[in-house]
Amino acid sequence: MATEAPTRLRRTLSVKDLIVYGLLFIGPTAPMGVFGVLDAKSGGATGLVFVVATVAMGFTAWSYARMSAAVPRAGSVSAYATAGIGRWPGFFAGWMASLDYLFIPAVAALFTGIATHSLVSGIPTWLATGVAILVFTALNLAGVRLAARVGLIMLVIEVVVLGMFIVGAIVVLVQDGPSRGWLTPLTSTSDLAVSGVLSAVSVAVLSFLGFDAIASFAEENSGGSRQVGRAVLFCLALAGLLFVAQTYLADLISNVSPQHLAAHPDEQGTAFYSIIRSAIGGWFGTTVSATKAVGPIFSALVAQAAASRLLYGMARQGHLPAWLGRISPASRTPRPAILLSAGATLALSVWAATQPDGLDTLSSMVTVGALSAFVLLHASVFGYFVVRRESRAGTRGSLLAAVVVPVLGVAIIIALLVTASHLALVVAACWLAIGVAVAVARYLTGHRGGPDATPSQPGRPVDARTTP
Repeated sequence: MATEAPTRLRRTLSVKDLIVYGLLFIGPTAPMGVFGVLDAKSGGATGLVFVVATVAMGFTAWSYARMSAAVPRAGSVSAYATAGIGRWPGFFAGWMASLDYLFIPAVAALFTGIATHSLVSGIPTWLATGVAILVFTALNLAGVRLAARVGLIMLVIEVVVLGMFIVGAIVVLVQDGPSRGWLTPLTSTSDLAVSGVLSAVSVAVLSFLGFDAIASFAEENSGGSRQVGRAVLFCLALAGLLFVAQTYLADLISNVSPQHLAAHPDEQGTAFYSIIRSAIGGWFGTTVSATKAVGPIFSALVAQAAASRLLYGMARQGHLPAWLGRISPASRTPRPAILLSAGATLALSVWAATQPDGLDTLSSMVTVGALSAFVLLHASVFGYFVVRRESRAGTRGSLLAAVVVPVLGVAIIIALLVTASHLALVVAACWLAIGVAVAVARYLTGHRGGPDATPSQPGRPVDARTTP
């Protein structure tokens, strides 16, 4: 069709909106919560850790950029794997990615519930968590444009707070000098241990998870097919720059050694906030804490939106029931998919809010699903550009890059999966088993395809404006 059908998603997101969504999901201040862990593991070389982590995730971002230009569909990694390596790998790529998209908004909502309860003890954690879910679900149902505008306000607040920290840290350095050597954030406070840095990198890369959500909005992108890829790469590069800057400065003004943090793991989670209070002032520590309490709502907003687009795309490919592929005529959003995602998030987060170790349990389950999907993403690049030779539909790049980058990307991801928690691996294995059962059931009942199930033919470029 030459024009967009009324049942399609509305193309209203500019490149700025896409970047806002990506940064909201990641969070400009994401390293603050894991700074102590990274400082202890790397011997004080947290700046170097995030430099390496940014480069490592760059391989996955490159694959997302290349595939999002070639296959600009809402199914994201599911659509890419379907086009590159086949229908059933596409199903499992989407299925494993959906695991993280269910847990991430649940964890974020629970963060808000815990913070609200700590400020107003009369409000139960489970109630505050549930209200947070209702808020970001309502914003998503209203449409991506409104959600992006509201999210931009929160992103600006987070960036301002981060800017205040950077200015405050520079003032401290000018007045008092660094507590550690100027180069120690890149070289460590003692002998640089490669194993320690790599161990810290395996944790640091988790701070970047979320940039991939940008690809889920390919059909709501108002620009050309390559705009999504550019937004993915820019978002990752900007997040990496912000992460390196804040951890570099935190290392310099920290009056607690990495060895002390390694010996006292109970202090690692609050290490960054302790640095702020002691070096800059208690009032600023309160400001940062308040921002970190509200910010997760908007991370959850993007996670839920991305999850709904993933479910919507998989439904159109015939992987999931057709009703998940329906669009609201008024807001042009995948309402059934949003509501299903909201229901799952509500059940998970409210249950966790009533458990003493609920947050630890949910947090440990995050990331394995996304990392598993990333493996199939890299495989789809190889399959699409090297095996199928769909060069005209892709972005510019040599066949060598389509081999080397995916191979390096898979190697990095496997190294990260090895370090994942046992519980996360068990949950992912169970989720995979359920996915196998769902796939077999749909195959036996004849649900073997959908409007997007057939990859484009060789030599026929996909048009981002006319192809779903």
